[in-house]
Amino acid sequence: MSPKTTRILVVDDDVEILRLIRRVLEIEGFHVITAETGEAAIQEMEREQFDLLVLDLMLPGIDGITTCRHIRNFSTLPIIILTAKTNVEEKVKALEACADDYVTKPFSTQELVARVRAALRRSQMTFPAPSSSQVVSGKLEINCLDRRVTVAGEEIKLTPTEFNLLQELALHNGKVLTHTYLLNRIWGSEYRDELRYLHVFVNRLRNKLMLHEENQRMIENISGVGYRFNIL
Repeated sequence: MSPKTTRILVVDDDVEILRLIRRVLEIEGFHVITAETGEAAIQEMEREQFDLLVLDLMLPGIDGITTCRHIRNFSTLPIIILTAKTNVEEKVKALEACADDYVTKPFSTQELVARVRAALRRSQMTFPAPSSSQVVSGKLEINCLDRRVTVAGEEIKLTPTEFNLLQELALHNGKVLTHTYLLNRIWGSEYRDELRYLHVFVNRLRNKLMLHEENQRMIENISGVGYRFNIL
């Protein structure tokens, strides 16, 4: 997907920030649409197709977290949260709301462009066709060719990053994959020290796949090392 065909929706109630982001991304060749509220963002998303959403956390009306959760009901596109809050808890909260990444205000335009490109790259990432196109573990079925996941016959919507992480774990069944390996493989080398991303996305998978109580060991945490997928 070339920048010229990539459509990005940017949402912020600060008009000056909107203008800045729009100008920077358009210089990079992206097609940019802007909105100033969560409600307007949802309307735009329901009306048109976008490849990425840049979403401010603090919005009038419905806030960024609520907007993010609502959009996740019908879209798996990459979402980057903009936040002026620097504490880890708020950043984790944004990721847990199904955002793919976050950028802290004030930000450099170079950082923003890098995060946008990284998110787009992950959304388009495909791995070589595995020798086994399907993984079955209890009620969980992973179709690697169709990139489709079902639990007890019900399809589970995963974002591209969530699916890539699950597939990587499942195709290495019984093997411990280290934090560093998974971060490099799924997010890229620039994220190799971002352990919170990995922890949050594993928890998102467990919640979506309903891996509770005894099924938690399907994606097993190997303390201080990494994760292991176990076919049950």
